[in-house]
Amino acid sequence: MNHAIERQTLRVLIWVLGLMLTATGASDLVAQSPDYNRQVLPILSNHCFACHGPDSQARAADLRLDDIPGLLAAGGEIIVPGKSEESELVRRLLSDDEDELMPPPDHKRPLSPEQIATLGKWIDAGAKTTPHWAFVPPQRPPVPLATPADWVRNPIDAFVLNGLNREGLVPSPEAGRATLLRRLSLDLIGLPPTPAELEAFLSDTAPDAYERQVERLLANPHYGERMALPWLEAARYADSNGFQQDGDTHQYVWRDWVVNALNTNMPFDQFTIEQLAGDLLPKPTHEQQVATGFNRCHLLNGEGGAIPEEQRNVIVFDRVDVTATNWLGLTLACAQCHDHKYDPLTMQDYYSFFAFFNNVPESGVPPGGSQYRIADPFIYTGTLEQRNQLAELEARARQLRQQYERLEPSPETALHYACWLSELESAESPQPPLEGQAPPTAGQVPAEIIELARVPAEQRNDEQKMRLRRHFLDHAAPEPLLTVRRELIAADQARDQFRESLAKVMVMSDARPRETRILQRGNYEMPGDPVTANTPAVLPPLPADAPHNRLGLAQWLVSAENPLVARVQVNRFWQHYWGQGLVKTPENFGLQSEPPRHPELLDWLAVEFRESGWDMKHLHRLIVTSSTYRQSSHLRPELLERDPANEFFARAARFRLSSLLLRDLALAASGQLNLQFGGKPVYPYQPPDIWDSLAITKERDFSYPLSSGPDLYRRSLYTFWRRTVGPGNMFDAGSRQACKVRVTITNTPLHALTTLNDETWVEASRLLASTVQREAGSDKERIATAFERVCARQPSASELAVFERQLAKGRELFAAAPEQAREFIGIGASEVPAESDPIELAALTNVCLTIFNLDDALTRE
Repeated sequence: MNHAIERQTLRVLIWVLGLMLTATGASDLVAQSPDYNRQVLPILSNHCFACHGPDSQARAADLRLDDIPGLLAAGGEIIVPGKSEESELVRRLLSDDEDELMPPPDHKRPLSPEQIATLGKWIDAGAKTTPHWAFVPPQRPPVPLATPADWVRNPIDAFVLNGLNREGLVPSPEAGRATLLRRLSLDLIGLPPTPAELEAFLSDTAPDAYERQVERLLANPHYGERMALPWLEAARYADSNGFQQDGDTHQYVWRDWVVNALNTNMPFDQFTIEQLAGDLLPKPTHEQQVATGFNRCHLLNGEGGAIPEEQRNVIVFDRVDVTATNWLGLTLACAQCHDHKYDPLTMQDYYSFFAFFNNVPESGVPPGGSQYRIADPFIYTGTLEQRNQLAELEARARQLRQQYERLEPSPETALHYACWLSELESAESPQPPLEGQAPPTAGQVPAEIIELARVPAEQRNDEQKMRLRRHFLDHAAPEPLLTVRRELIAADQARDQFRESLAKVMVMSDARPRETRILQRGNYEMPGDPVTANTPAVLPPLPADAPHNRLGLAQWLVSAENPLVARVQVNRFWQHYWGQGLVKTPENFGLQSEPPRHPELLDWLAVEFRESGWDMKHLHRLIVTSSTYRQSSHLRPELLERDPANEFFARAARFRLSSLLLRDLALAASGQLNLQFGGKPVYPYQPPDIWDSLAITKERDFSYPLSSGPDLYRRSLYTFWRRTVGPGNMFDAGSRQACKVRVTITNTPLHALTTLNDETWVEASRLLASTVQREAGSDKERIATAFERVCARQPSASELAVFERQLAKGRELFAAAPEQAREFIGIGASEVPAESDPIELAALTNVCLTIFNLDDALTRE
């Protein structure tokens, strides 16, 4: 069917709709009207707003289809409510004249016949609009009734089951106990259950056995490490600045703050306020200042051609994007150069938001240096004992400086100085030194100082004056000034030397107020009208008594009136467990977002989160104790046909674990995982030349500093993350150069090559093989023990048979090539037990490596 015939068919459809309106009455047709937010607005946003939307600079014919109420109030024939056949909008959509047809023929997004029909039905039903769902504060909806009622453990289940009832679907049965515990453990602490934990749970017949496992894991200190991972990606956390020199930083101090805050279940509103504005709180603590490192995790360009002011603006642009994405779920960055093409966000909104972050005393570029390049403002940090010691040293230096500044300009000092100069002017000049002798002095004063003193006062330059004054103060000042000065120099040196042993974490400060102007086209060299710090006009305003600074912004974000923040966060929590959120676009809750599949559930969770006191563990507990979460992930045939993407949650999610967790799982199963908390990043196995491409100058050594001993086996969270070259074995992770809040899961051959050949996995396989050799006697027992440590279940008889054949074949092959066996088990830094049979250990190592690469091992079931 060609376009002309399609449009003729649609004209007939529109005419039929008009007859229906006349015959059935408006009230009946309104009930049949397409939902504006879910059906009409996406059409207008995707196909019309680019030319007829919020962006005033790109708007054609002065027509705004993003403001239907305003359009209708102005009158005219663009949209005639109840009369699609008289509406210019419909006429243009159906026109045969290419000069009138909308969208134009060369438009990349033409409307489908079904979409045009939807718009016609909407107009005929009265062209009613409602505000975009995400801009309306969530209200707690009533919990629906659903059947079977005994499946409902908490309100989450009621909403999900109600949706399944409507779709004619039934939930999946509960997953097996071993699967449940592995799923729960990986989700909450990022580690597999130990054999002892698994055995305890499988033998626990108490009705609340599962709930007690939930509480155990929520209280586990590794919970904070697991839950920190998505937040670090969202905050673009890394251990270096990026760009050519890619100087290292000490932002790991902020990383540890995040882990501790999550472990202590810091309420999310406090979590927000301290990260965005901890330094502006009354008498901020050291930890509250460290928290503001969130907005200092940006890139820093130290390249030779970097223009400081340009880079400073780039940094503030980044803070706007990261803050708006993380808390508001809005693409505010799209209004940096022009009004937003789709959302009601203007350049005025953007630069008013920009103003909150524009008062940092920073230059835009890092200082010079070899390895570490840490830009102002920063604070020194360390253990409480170290911070107390530094405070004492700083207090001592400060006290001495106050004494010195009182004594140095005193009349007594001035008199002594004048007398000293007079003595030097009349002193005899010493004879030149013989070769090899020290310079002679007159009264212990160097000859060069005497010569300077003889220069008439009015002819001395600033440097000469400074040298004379310094020598006097160092050697000839009256007491107690001389002693105080010497003690001050020693105190300053002691303080500075101690500071060098401490980490310096970059933090926020408003110590450099600036005027903010709208930057035309986002160009810092094209400042326009001035603006003051404020929130986007489409959202509720700042309270009248709120400060217009970062603290006011943070408090506004977590206020009850804000429609977005609670929704955005619970959506990210949901994504953690299902691989996708209730809103599939976690970074975008604007008009281009995908509407939530379960809007009532999203709003109920948002209100519950806020009214629980922003209790993050409460939300996680609700989700993991629900029947919805506890379902089997098996894809039944009817679900494959009706709901392949699992949008109705009739089964649990099943997805490959992240590379960071896969590495942790391998280390944990091998028994080699170092569970030390916090501290400096470490350098686990990577190709030795992984950073060589950065060594294009001789400014610093970019050799990879491989860790040794237990540091090789720390959790992936603590791996040094270089922005220019991320860890080579951590696939699917963000670049840490920009905010990333959407989970990305891919499958490529490179992933399998990593988990089959990377030193981490090969060594872990050998360590696991050594462990099961000690713990079990027969081949079957060894294979089953290794399988359980990795997959948290016993292998089936058929699986066991396959591994037994592999073990036998491995013995045969390695017996024929014993040198290859020794080379294989020699991979990694850990020692091979001297008593080990290389052929036997190599064959079993190969089996363990296969287990690590099973779908069951790589997948969170």
